Amino acid sequence: MPNLREQLRCCLEGRVCLMGIGNVDYGDDGFGVRLAEKLIEAGTPDVVVGGTSPDRCLGRVVEEGFNHLVFLDAVECGGTPGSVVLLNTEEIVARFPQVSTHNISLGLLAKWVEANGNTRVWLLGVQPESLKRAGSLTTRVQTTLDALGELLCSLETAATHCAAETES
Repeated sequence: MPNLREQLRCCLEGRVCLMGIGNVDYGDDGFGVRLAEKLIEAGTPDVVVGGTSPDRCLGRVVEEGFNHLVFLDAVECGGTPGSVVLLNTEEIVARFPQVSTHNISLGLLAKWVEANGNTRVWLLGVQPESLKRAGSLTTRVQTTLDALGELLCSLETAATHCAAETES
C-alpha cells in the first residue's frame, strides 16, 4: 500500500485546486481553513478558502479546468485524533452520503464537480479531537496540520519544478 506522500503525489498531478473547508469557530472543524491559510501564506497557487460554504467556490474549479480538486477538512473517520484519510469521490460518497456539517454534503459536491468529466475530486481529511467552540485547533490536529502543510508545499514545489523542466 502506498504511503500518504505517494498517494498525494497522484492527486497533485496537473492543475490542482486545494480547498479548505470548515468552521474556525469550532476547534478542529477549522482544520481545512487553517491548512488552506497556511498554504496561501507559503505561496502555494490555486488554494481556496471555502469555509462553511464550499459550494460557492465550485464554479471557479469547474470553469478553470482543474485536473484535481482536493477538499481539506476535518472528518469523523473513526481514527485517532490527528489521523489522516485520503478518499476519492466514490469513497467520499460511501462514507458521507448526505449527512454533513456543511450546507451540502461533500459527496454530492464531489459528484457535481466530477460530472464535467475533467476534474477528479479527493478529500484529505483529518480526524478531529474536539469540535467544541474554540478559536484554535487541538495540539494533535495542529501537529498534523503542520506536517501536512510541509508535505503539500514540498510536493507542490516538486510538481512545479517538474512542470517547468518539461516545458523547457
